[in-house]
Amino acid sequence: MCGICGELRFDGAPASLESIQAMMAELARRGPDHGGSYSDGALAFGHRRLAIIDLSVRSNQPMVDAELSLALVFNGTIYNYRALRRELQDQGYRFFSEGDSEVILKAWHAWGTGCVERLHGMFAFAVWDANQRVLFLARDRFGIKPLYWSEQGRALRFASHPQALLAAGGVDTTIDPVALHHLFTLHAVVPAPRTILQGVRKLAPGHWLRLDASGGRTEQAYWHLSATRPEQPLTEPEWLESIHAALRHAVKIRSEVADVPVGVLLSGGLDSSLLVALLAEAGVADLRTFSVGFEDTPEEAGSEFQYSDLVAERYGTRHRKFLVPNAQVLQRLPEAIDAMAEPMFGQDAVAFYLLAEQVAHEIKVVQSGQGADEVFGGYFWYPRMRDETGGSRLERFGKHYFDRDHAEYRRLVTDAYAGADHTSALIAERLDEPDADEFMDAVLRLDVTTLIVDDPVKRVDNMTMAWGLEARVPFLDHQLVELAARCPPELKLREGGKYPLKALARGLLPDAVIDRPKGYFPMPALKYVRGPFLDLMRDALTSRASRERGIYRQAYLDQLLDAPDLHHTRIQGNKLWHLALLELWLQRHLA
Repeated sequence: MCGICGELRFDGAPASLESIQAMMAELARRGPDHGGSYSDGALAFGHRRLAIIDLSVRSNQPMVDAELSLALVFNGTIYNYRALRRELQDQGYRFFSEGDSEVILKAWHAWGTGCVERLHGMFAFAVWDANQRVLFLARDRFGIKPLYWSEQGRALRFASHPQALLAAGGVDTTIDPVALHHLFTLHAVVPAPRTILQGVRKLAPGHWLRLDASGGRTEQAYWHLSATRPEQPLTEPEWLESIHAALRHAVKIRSEVADVPVGVLLSGGLDSSLLVALLAEAGVADLRTFSVGFEDTPEEAGSEFQYSDLVAERYGTRHRKFLVPNAQVLQRLPEAIDAMAEPMFGQDAVAFYLLAEQVAHEIKVVQSGQGADEVFGGYFWYPRMRDETGGSRLERFGKHYFDRDHAEYRRLVTDAYAGADHTSALIAERLDEPDADEFMDAVLRLDVTTLIVDDPVKRVDNMTMAWGLEARVPFLDHQLVELAARCPPELKLREGGKYPLKALARGLLPDAVIDRPKGYFPMPALKYVRGPFLDLMRDALTSRASRERGIYRQAYLDQLLDAPDLHHTRIQGNKLWHLALLELWLQRHLA
């Protein structure tokens, strides 16, 4: 896990090492163990390292292979790197390190753009081929690792974090109106290639981008998720056994492929609890687990300790609990916003930020349960979509997911931003893509390939890496997801959702954990907005900066400020918090 950055010039001028240093300073928290840079005329790289595999200096980056005339910066983990290394050694390649980074270099030399299809893991990387004068960028199938880029005249810069690009200067920071529409409709999701800023773009998950020093470029998808039934139908027991085996393998390799201990972020829900059970099943001893909780409100409990305690006790983990008072949440909220690559509405962003701070004092790698709900149909809105009988696929989806319909969006924003219904057009296109047998197949595929990328997955990466903590997400193992996508939706949605996980958890976890109502990593103070939290949001939205920015209509703002507890989205987000968060993010990052 690391932070990467680079610059490629297309006009023959040398790349700016000053820009590299400015970007590296913004990435330092992602990689506290080492920093380095590299330049070759028009190309320059920067890297901040979090040492997880091969802790020696031989795996420091930028990694240069002088024999092959290649250089690399890489963020992530390749879980099958040992098998790939053996295959490459059989082809005659010689290795000078013991980690996964060098495997990518040799894989590029051996297989070119096809190398990414062989990588099993989470990754964002850049390879400079000095012989071809080519820069190759790639991102993993689910965008677990981020990769942003920006163009300034005849140069392109890339980085793990938009704030690094901003630090290097020259970025167009005007608001992208299409991205703004997505942000307020899709619960802060802005699908690639857009971001909220016109001058910052991101490489789409499952894509690579090839650039040459004269400015030529090619971008291509290397992976597509098929949500169709297998040619040979499986029985229910066969589905359950196949899923169990795939998940067991995903959890096991994410524990074994590390030269440091690996713990678990244990929320008390089914997903993270199942990770603990499967690690115990795999024979992992002395497992470290960590939970966080917050103050209750009259409407909602602020912790799930009663459930996480049951799991920690059953498996004898070394368990740590952190209870965070509201005063500390309010005090630390600006820090969490600083760590956000893009605006994030999910209330658990702050929770992960504060939890990661504590965990990072004790351990460098954790497994986390993100992705289980999207892959196995665990959210309450999925049955509602399935049971909706009238309308198009878009109407069935939007009625139960969109934070605002287009009419409300036009009441929210001023005329400068009130364009076409961009989100409906995008979602309709994604839902109608081929290779999805049923409506719910299309919905779950959309969620796991698009919506999850720029919501929970991005939050977890940002908030853990802000403290130099690597988070691994076995439910987004691409082999497991490919299997689950072909499983009939009715099996996944049985018993309120996630039936395959509930079935395999019987006997491994207490029934109270399996049968409990679905939790959402609660932080009630950001859902039921009162007292100093309301004061913070009111101050941001009535500030001079907000007025001059001119995004929001005053009548809509007044409606939310008059009754902040009465305005929630279909999926339980507070609408006032959405508006305030965007304004706070803009103030802190564009000041």
